[in-house]
Amino acid sequence: MPTRTILEVGGLVAGAMLVAFGAVAIYMGVDGRATVRDSLEQEQIFFGSTDDPAVAEHAEEWAGEQVRTGDQARAFAQIMRYHTINAEWNEENLTYAQMGRYLRADDPGDPKGTNDEAAALEDESGRPASNPFRQQWVTQTALATALNVSYMAEQLALFGIVVGVALVLTGIGLIVLALAVFGGRRLRV
Repeated sequence: MPTRTILEVGGLVAGAMLVAFGAVAIYMGVDGRATVRDSLEQEQIFFGSTDDPAVAEHAEEWAGEQVRTGDQARAFAQIMRYHTINAEWNEENLTYAQMGRYLRADDPGDPKGTNDEAAALEDESGRPASNPFRQQWVTQTALATALNVSYMAEQLALFGIVVGVALVLTGIGLIVLALAVFGGRRLRV
């Protein structure tokens, strides 16, 4: 088999493979995006009204609507953080890392708490009492992370679609190039 034929066939096969990989990437991206949106819709999360300063700041355009997209999920996570950092009990705007593991014996209502077991309030069993204010941050962080993962997954799906389109176009270009350069005898007009 002549070298020219091998290169032409190789170019056609490589181009066809790129087109196939591109089509699969597009399919996976579209499917991933739909999965994210279906999952968010199942959770029945709704934005509050713009009377809430967090909604007014992070999701004014979606006030009262259901969270259905990655962008909306990210905005809702920001609203949750706003509510936790500005909670009535959190006058110092403490984050999780700024709070101790235990309630302080001398001031159990202080969300700052303590990491010193000797200074901690004891529970019924005589052990240091956990800081429930810190637990609210754990819950907020877990839920916000899940919402932010939805945003990230939707962005990755979009990236997969873009890469798929690029692969399809590159594959078509390689097929055209292989036919034009090596199979040019058939393409002359």
